[in-house]
Amino acid sequence: MAYLFQQIFYKPLFNILVFFYQTISLHDLGIAIILTTILIRLILYPFFHKGAKQQMLMQRIQPKVKEIQERHKGDTQKQSEALMALYKEHGVNPFSSILLLLIQLPIMLAFFWVVRSGLGTSQFVNLYSFVSAPQSVNTMFLGIIDLTKPSIIVILCAAAAQFFQARLAIYKTAGNGQPSAAEKIAQQMSFVGPLVTIAIFYSLPSAIGLYWLVTSLFSMVQQYLVNRHLKEKYGN
Repeated sequence: MAYLFQQIFYKPLFNILVFFYQTISLHDLGIAIILTTILIRLILYPFFHKGAKQQMLMQRIQPKVKEIQERHKGDTQKQSEALMALYKEHGVNPFSSILLLLIQLPIMLAFFWVVRSGLGTSQFVNLYSFVSAPQSVNTMFLGIIDLTKPSIIVILCAAAAQFFQARLAIYKTAGNGQPSAAEKIAQQMSFVGPLVTIAIFYSLPSAIGLYWLVTSLFSMVQQYLVNRHLKEKYGN
């Protein structure tokens, strides 16, 4: 399992990062991380785009889900069958969020191991033949932030970006009525998520926080595109 992780996640990520560091990032590790993160998100764009769309649709059909749960409260089998029929009717996959998590975790873990190694010379044996090894690695981002150490600036920026991305991902009930239960939960999570981000990244190298910051900013743009598409299809 460790070998597969190294071959599928660690080595490709390490090589991409070093390649960007040696070329267009002007030997700035922070810029190399930003470029690497953007490349990863572009490659995985179809998965995350579909996942963002699925989450919005799940919120949209929550009133119908609740109605089915109430109607078949005492019959688990009928409740499951009705829910599956509802998901199929609206093209919703209730497990899409789990898939996104499974994709995201190993990438973040690989980033952590790359940064933890310090990109030292002992790790350059993992470079592909066409990627040149740097003589040394400057871990300062824009000459200000040491990416091997925690940074409260990066953490707060990452938490703020996650907050705004989460707010964009809330399906708002049409009209001036009371927000649905799903909308209330999504609103609460938009505050909880950033707090969890601060707690998790507080003691980690700021390189991981920078990766999460860029990921959240990318997700904001992606969520905006999803919202515009759904608005055109379903209206306000």
